[in-house]
Amino acid sequence: MTDRTYHIVIGHEDDQLTLERVAECAGLHPKLIERFLDYGLIEPIDRSGAVMLFDSATVLQVRRIQRVRIDMGVNLAGVAVILDLVDRLRTIQLENEVLKSRVP
Repeated sequence: MTDRTYHIVIGHEDDQLTLERVAECAGLHPKLIERFLDYGLIEPIDRSGAVMLFDSATVLQVRRIQRVRIDMGVNLAGVAVILDLVDRLRTIQLENEVLKSRVP
């Protein structure tokens, strides 16, 4: 049986995390987080030279990426497609709910 380690991120939406801190909170190596950046899976909220800052929601996104990678065995290009489709589906579902609520 594999032991899982969970990292709890406590903060505010205004918190800014370095790439290294995002990696630490997600339990991953910073180089892997850089690969996620290369594939456009995550985006920094601010850049100051070589320093990138992320919001705390990035940690949740990184964990989501890892779940797709590990649980489904998908490479990063595939993860990008899957997450894009999931986001589009979520948008369509929300639009559908709005339209349903307009019907008398």
